[in-house]
Amino acid sequence: MGKWTRRAFLTTGALVGGGLIVGVAIRPGHRTPKLASLVERSGETLINAWVKILPDNSITVIVPHAEMGQGVHTVLPMMLADEMDADWSTVSMEQAPVHDEYASNDIVREVALPTQVPGIVEDTLKGTFLKIAQSMSLQITGGSFSVRGTGTWSMRVAGAAARELLIDAAAEQWQVPANEIRVEKSVLYHDKSNRSDQFIAFAKAAAGKQGPSKPKLKTPEQFNIMGQHVERFDIPSKVDGTAVFGVDVELPGMKYACVKCAPVFGSMVLSIDSSAAKVMAGVVKIVDLGTGVGVIADSYWQAKKALDKVNVTYSESKANRVSSEAIFEQFGKSMDDAIANKNEEDDHKVGDARGVLAKAKNIVEAEYRVPHLAHSTMEPMNCTAWSHNDRLEIWAGLQNPLGVRNTLAEQFDFEPENVVINNVYLGGGFGRRAMDDYPIQGAKLALAVPGVPVKMIWSREEDTQQDFYRPAIMSRFKASLDDNGMPDAWENQFVDKHEPAEAPTIPYAVANQYIHYINSPSHIRFGPWRSVDHTQHAFFTESFIDELAAKAGKDPYQYRYDLLSNELRVRHVLETAAKMANWGKAMPHGWGQGIALQRSFNTIVAEVVDVDMSNGKPRVDKVYCAADPGYAMSTDGFKAQMESGIIYGLTAALYGEINIKDGAVVESNFHNYKMLRMNESPGIEIEIINSDDTSLGGGGEPGTPPIAPALSNAIFAITGNRIRSLPISKYL
Repeated sequence: MGKWTRRAFLTTGALVGGGLIVGVAIRPGHRTPKLASLVERSGETLINAWVKILPDNSITVIVPHAEMGQGVHTVLPMMLADEMDADWSTVSMEQAPVHDEYASNDIVREVALPTQVPGIVEDTLKGTFLKIAQSMSLQITGGSFSVRGTGTWSMRVAGAAARELLIDAAAEQWQVPANEIRVEKSVLYHDKSNRSDQFIAFAKAAAGKQGPSKPKLKTPEQFNIMGQHVERFDIPSKVDGTAVFGVDVELPGMKYACVKCAPVFGSMVLSIDSSAAKVMAGVVKIVDLGTGVGVIADSYWQAKKALDKVNVTYSESKANRVSSEAIFEQFGKSMDDAIANKNEEDDHKVGDARGVLAKAKNIVEAEYRVPHLAHSTMEPMNCTAWSHNDRLEIWAGLQNPLGVRNTLAEQFDFEPENVVINNVYLGGGFGRRAMDDYPIQGAKLALAVPGVPVKMIWSREEDTQQDFYRPAIMSRFKASLDDNGMPDAWENQFVDKHEPAEAPTIPYAVANQYIHYINSPSHIRFGPWRSVDHTQHAFFTESFIDELAAKAGKDPYQYRYDLLSNELRVRHVLETAAKMANWGKAMPHGWGQGIALQRSFNTIVAEVVDVDMSNGKPRVDKVYCAADPGYAMSTDGFKAQMESGIIYGLTAALYGEINIKDGAVVESNFHNYKMLRMNESPGIEIEIINSDDTSLGGGGEPGTPPIAPALSNAIFAITGNRIRSLPISKYL
C-alpha cells in the first residue's frame, strides 16, 4: 500500500489525538478468511489472526516478532494460551509471515494510545493503527514493545476471543446456554449434560465468525500460565545445534561474499583496482556497492583473501578531518551558543529553575560525557540473497522484516509480493538488526549474479567499523540546594535529543526544573542501541543526584528516598533494592556500594552494586536488581533479560568506547573493543515486583540504564573520585 498521508488519515474520520474516533470505513472487519491463505496448512483452522487449531487439537500461536534471545517466541504464546485456557503441553509457535497483514499495529497503538477505550471504538482503533503500521512498513522487534504491545493488545485479546468463539460454537451445537460451558486445557465441558469435546470439534464453526473486540480478560489470580516459568521453545534447538541463524543458511550452489565499505561515513567509491583480486582462485565477481566493494567467491575464505587485494579510492569531505575530540568540542560550542543566542530547545519545564538558580548561594555544577558505542552482536551482520524467476529471496536475522521487504522492493523495482523474506534466529540484535544496510548489500550482490544464491558475511572488523552507533552525548547540570541540602532547582542541558522522549526526566520532587537541549549532529551514523537514550541519561542524572547527596553530606540512598515522596511506586523499587543489598552494611577495606534507578519502557529498575577496589581496579562482585514491570508474564524470562541488560550495560560502562580519527572508526575487533568476560561477571540477584499495574512494562532494555551510574557511584564512595565520563577503564 502507499505511504500513510495526512489526507488518507483524515478521510478515515479518525481523530485520535482529540479523543474522538469515528471511522467505520477503516474497521478491519472479519480478517480471518483473508489471513487463512497466508498461514493455514492442510487440516489447520485459523480461529483469528494469531491462533490456529490443528487436527490433533494442538494449538499453534503465530508470533510477529523476531527471536533474538529475549524469549518472545515463548512468552507471547503463554499470554494467548492462558487466556484461551489451552493445554500448554500442546502449544507451539510459528513465525508470522512477512506481510502487511501482520504489521505492528500494537506498537503504533502503544505509542499513540496505550489505554483502554470503549468497545464501540475498538475495531476502528485496530483498523487505524494497522493502516498506519502498514504505511510505515513496521513489523518491528524492539523498544521492549513485544509483551506490553503485542502481548497486551493482540495475544491476550486473541486468546480470550478465541475461547469465547469456541464456547459460542459449542453452545450452539449442544443447544445449551454459553454461560454453562467451562473450558479447561483445550477441552470444553457442559457438566449438566455430561458432555465434553475438544477445541477442534468446534474450530470450523468458530472460525466462521468474528470474535469480540473486547473479550473479558483474566485477572492475575486467575492466571495458570502467565507469571510462571515454562521451558522456552527456542532453547532445545540452540542446545543441539539445529537452530538456524543467518550464518547457518545453506542453499544448493551457494556462493559467498565479503564486503568492505568506506571507512568514513558518507564517502563514495571513486575507483576500484581489482586486477590482482579477480585472477585469484575461486573469485566469481567483484561488485561496486557504491559505498564500498564486495567480492563473490566459491568460499568465504577465498572472498575474504581476494577482498584484501582490492584497492579502492573514496571521495573525501570535511568529515575526513573529524575526531572524537572535535565532536565533543562541537558539542560544547553548540551548547554555549544555544544559551548565548537563547535558542535552547525546551524539553521539560516546571517552575522557574533559572530564577531560583540566579539567587542561589549553594550551587552544584557538573558536565558528563559518554562516547559512541557499537552493538557488537556475537553474530556479525550477514545476509543470504537469491535472485531468480523475477523474485528476490532473503534469509537473514531482521528486527523489521516488513520494512526490509518493502525497501528492497522499492529500491530494486520488485513487486512487494515478489520479495520473500525468511527471518531466522538473530545472534544478537540490540537495535542493530533494525537497520537495512546489510540486506540491501546482500541483495546487490545477489543481483550481480542472477540465479546464484549468495551468502554475504561481514568480518568482525566490518561489523565494528560500519555500525549504527549509540551516539556520543554531552550533558551539563546545575542545581541549587536549600538549607536542608535538598535540591530546589535543577537545570540540565544536553545535545541531540532522540528517543524515548522521557529519557532525561527525573522522578525526584524538585520544584523547579528546566531541561533543554540543542541538536549538534555529526557524520557518524547512529541507530537504536539497547535502551536508547535511557542508557546515556540514566548515567547523567543518577550520577548528578549522587553528587547532590554528597554535597549535602547525606546518604545517597536516603537522599533519593526522601526525594521520591510523590513517586511511591518508584520509592518502593528503590527500597527493595537497598534491602536486597543490605545497604550500608560493613564491608572490607577497598569495598563499597553504589545505587541508581531509572524508569524506562514503563518498567522501574533500581540497582545496587557491591564493588571491590582493593587492587586498585573496580571489580563488581554483586549486583542487586529490583524491577517493577507491572507484571512479569514469564518470571524466568524477565529475570534473564534483567541479567542480560546488566551485563550489556556493565560492559559498556567499563570498556565501551568507539573513537573517531580522521573521520573513521578506530576500533576494529575485540582486542580494542573489549567485552566483559565470564570471569569478570558479577553475581546477580533479581527481585520482581508485580505491582499489578494494568500497564505492563518491557523487559529487554530496562536492566541496562542503571548499572553504569550505580558502578561509578560506588567508585566515588570508595575512592572519593567522581567519574563523569565513560568508559571507567580510562581513568582507573
